[in-house]
Amino acid sequence: MPDHHPYRIATRRGDLHLIWRAGAGDEPDTVAVDGRRRLLAFHDTETLAGHCDRHGWALVADEPATLDLEGVREWAEDPRRGTARPGPLLDAWNFFEDLARSVAVPLPPQGAAHDAAYEKFFDADDGAQPWTAQEAAAVRDLLKAGLALWEESVRGAAGPASAPTTAPPLAPDAVRVPGHENGQCRKNT
Repeated sequence: MPDHHPYRIATRRGDLHLIWRAGAGDEPDTVAVDGRRRLLAFHDTETLAGHCDRHGWALVADEPATLDLEGVREWAEDPRRGTARPGPLLDAWNFFEDLARSVAVPLPPQGAAHDAAYEKFFDADDGAQPWTAQEAAAVRDLLKAGLALWEESVRGAAGPASAPTTAPPLAPDAVRVPGHENGQCRKNT
């Protein structure tokens, strides 16, 4: 069974804590979902740890890694508005791939421009990406798709408010983000 790590996602509306699972061997990394492939999201690490304990999941007791999606969102929406630091953009790209795999909703297909841009993350010097205009556009488009997937996944996150009335919730301690009740999403997420 893989180790489970707390993973904090920071947004304008507040933080959510997810359970990230490192893939064993050749298995891909994922984030925890319920039996219906709905994202498990928690408002605090204590509740997350309790959920792991109840399910017999080995939670790695380290400080949660944090992904701040606001800088990523700013840059993806308008590269002149935000600073494109390679670390957070690469972390977001990898997170969105893990999320897509976990909730079984694919990101748009990636091509040669994506491959080239991804490799250049590792060659970045002091925050400047040596991307071509086509590569930068491919990264922005992928990150925008990932941000949309994140919003949809949070909107459908497992919790009491999202469970059908005829069946008990699969994760009673997972919570929904305020403003996403009944499938409604506030602006400026």
